[in-house]
This record gives sequence, C-alpha cells and structure tokens, in this order.
Amino acid sequence: MHPSALAKRLYLLLFIVIIAFYFYGLGTLPLLGPDEPRYAQVAREMFARGDLITPTLGGHTWFEKPALLYWLIIASFKLFGVHEWSARLGPALCGVLTIAAVGYVGRVVERACEERTSGEHGSEGANGFSFWSVLVAATSLGLIVFSRAVSFDVVITMTVAWALSFFVVYELSGGKKSVALIGFYICVGLSLLAKGLVGIVVPFGVVGLYYLLRRAWPTRGVWLSLLWGVPLALAVSAIWYGPVIARHGRLFIDEFFIQHHFARYVSNKYHHPQPIYFYPAIILLLALPWSPFLLTGLVKIRTWVWRGADAVSIVRVFALAWLVMPIVFFSFSVSKLPGYILPSLPAAAFLIADGLMHAKSRWLPGPTARLVIFGVTLIFVAAVLLFAAPRVAQRESVRDLLQLADARGYAGAPVLARSGDDRSAQFYAHDRVVYKADGEVMTFDEVTLEQARAFGPKIVVLIPAEYVDDIRGASNIEIIGDNGRTAILGWRP
Repeated sequence: MHPSALAKRLYLLLFIVIIAFYFYGLGTLPLLGPDEPRYAQVAREMFARGDLITPTLGGHTWFEKPALLYWLIIASFKLFGVHEWSARLGPALCGVLTIAAVGYVGRVVERACEERTSGEHGSEGANGFSFWSVLVAATSLGLIVFSRAVSFDVVITMTVAWALSFFVVYELSGGKKSVALIGFYICVGLSLLAKGLVGIVVPFGVVGLYYLLRRAWPTRGVWLSLLWGVPLALAVSAIWYGPVIARHGRLFIDEFFIQHHFARYVSNKYHHPQPIYFYPAIILLLALPWSPFLLTGLVKIRTWVWRGADAVSIVRVFALAWLVMPIVFFSFSVSKLPGYILPSLPAAAFLIADGLMHAKSRWLPGPTARLVIFGVTLIFVAAVLLFAAPRVAQRESVRDLLQLADARGYAGAPVLARSGDDRSAQFYAHDRVVYKADGEVMTFDEVTLEQARAFGPKIVVLIPAEYVDDIRGASNIEIIGDNGRTAILGWRP
C-alpha cells in the first residue's frame, strides 16, 4: 500500500475513534453544578416558546451569555428530544470541530514543508505534525471535560480555533489564500455569538501578539481586510445582537455588556477571585497528560527562528502567541474560572506536538509510547464515566430526589429549590420551581406561610441535608430522602 494511502486510512481511523469517544456516554450523568442545568433550561424555555432571541430562566430574562450555545441545544432538542444527551450534544460537536481545526492547520503545515527543499531557509520537516497535534488535542483533559458539559467555553474554543486556524493558513500561504481571511472574520463573528466581546478580543489579540513576537508588520492585505472583514464579523454577530438590542434595549446592554463583561472583568461581583498566577497552573492542568511535554517544548523556544519564513517557524510563533495571549488577558481579570483559557489549548497541542517531533531527548516518548498515552487516556476516561462518576453525580444532582418525591405523590407540586452551586432543580423541575421577582429561586427559609398556602396543598422542599434534624418530627413535613448533600421534603402547609 502506498504510504500516503496508509496515512489517510490512519487519519480516518483516528477521527472515527475520537468522534466515537467524544459522543460516548453524554447522557450517562445528570446535568451538574450551577451552569449545566441552568443553561440547558434557558435553551428549553427558548425552544418551548419558539423564540431564538430572548434567553429566559424561569420566565425572567437571562442576559448572562449570548445565543450560540442555546441555538445548538435547541436544534438538538428539536431533533432528539429534551434530555441530558441532547443538551450536551452541541458542546461535544464543538469539541470534535476544535480537534478538526487542529488537524486542518497540521495538514497545511505538512504540505508547506513538503513543498520546500529540506533545509532551505532553515525549514524543518513536519511529517506527522497533524497526526500528533490531533492526538494531543483529543486527549487533553480540558477539552475532554468541557466537551462533555453544557459549556460556553468549549463553544468559544471551537470558534476561536477556526478563526485562528484560517489566519495562520493565510500566513503560511504568504498572503496568497485571501479566502482564508474571509473564514477568519466569519469565525470572529461566530465567536461574538459564542461568548460576547471576548470573541473579538482573543483572535485579534493573538494576531497582534504574533506580529509583535515576529517583529514584523502586518502585510498590506491584512490591513486592507479590516475594511471589509470587521463589518463582515459584525454582520454575522448582528444575527442575534441586532434583534435582542432592538427588543430589549438598555436592559440588555446594561446586563450583558456592563454587568457580565466589564463588571465581571474589573470586580469581584461574581465571587470568582484567584491570584494572578492562577492560569499558568490551570493550563498545565488542562493539558494533562501532556503537560510535561508542553513545558519541554517551551524550554526550547530559545532555539527558534523567530522570523523564519518556513512553515514550522511560523506555526511555532503563532502557537506561542495563541497560548500566551488568553492567559495574560484573563490573568488581569478579577473574576477567574478555569474555562476562560480553554481557547489556549489548541495552541498547546501544536507546541506539544512540535516538541515531541523535534526534541532529541531520550526520555521523551516515541511513537508507540505516545499511542499508549492516547489509548490509556481514553480507557481511563471511559472507566471513570462508567464506574466512578455516577456515584459522585448522584450526590451533586437532585434529579433522583425529585423522581423519588414524584413517586411519593408530589408529582406536579411546586418546588422550593436550594440556592447556590446546585441548580439541577431548575432543569428537572423546570415548570414547578418557584422564583422571586429578581429571577432567583425562592428557598424554604424565604417563603412565608401565607405564600406557601397560596402555592397549593403540597410543596416539595430542597434543603441542605445537615438541616434535616431541625425539622424532624414536624407534623406537616415528610422527610422523603436525601443524597448525602441535599434532602428533599414534602410540605403540606
């Protein structure tokens, strides 16, 4: 068999394995934490109303995030029904598309190197660069975890990955593939729909840092592209921003831009403070099990040809800018969450693959050892999903407790949910959860007896499990069960 045909079959097999892995077991666990059930419920409410413009939660406007993730979930709900698997399908697809973007750049780098005479202009070979970049990206802990959750971070990672992939392809072509710039600006517009203003800050910030590191000035074609490209990106994003601003005006601008962009960045309003060195440690966590090889690759940057015209030199510097820019930008944010720098992960995959291919150290793994790491990672994650995660998830979600209450005769009863980091009741009892005027859930200790009686003869109550003894023995309260963290009660006020 010809080597090129064998390589194509190997790539095809690799992507089949990756796709099967990323879509495997999406419905195994209940929706967890504060974000998954909340975002899934927002999408469900939009789906139920047939409204693609206004996100709501419990009937109240919810302008924390833009619409692209909700649209993906709505499409999945329409095709497959409303459940955990369909809610997570869009993010899983985004994870696979991110890996595809990595593979696309890798193939372009390989072809560019093949077209050059070995050693010309300091060029280096890149045979296998795409394969190893894909393998590293697909088995990085960060991409696996966020692709299996209802997450905006993996959506912005995908759109940014494709935007920057198109731009680096333009650079590798020497400015000849101007159509790649069209792809760049379209994906910037999609990034604005994925997670707001960060969708334009990160791509342009990476490109700017790339030219700074190269000590080069953007070409005339890049400058001229701003004249039509920025309007193109804004036109793409205006698909949602135009109607939502027209419909909600100042309310949307204040909540979405002022509160959830600027206030989140400069203040601790949303209670996610971390030290400035938080993200350098987080990127190593997200890159597991390849983190040691990322460090090894970064040590080698002193040997790079920073202004080299060959494909390897260009992609190295671009990947470094891609890795560093989100980390630096979000390090100065007061509010910090691990997912903010997930868009740096494709760049880490490029740098790791480059280090594995060109480093001569004996302790670095050979091709067989790398495939073993790939296989062991997939097997380990599958085993966790099958055996360990369900036990943890049972404690972290109230899905099973609500089913238990329904079986005890409380089906259809209003639900007084817990506030805090478990919002699963908002999805699993979506039309029964009681909300306050500010859109937050009403809890057991906030409701008056008169309000409770107005809700009906039966009420389902969720409280911290440690408080059960305080109400034990009350004649009008039935202790239905608990999961070790949350207790569920039946109340007849």
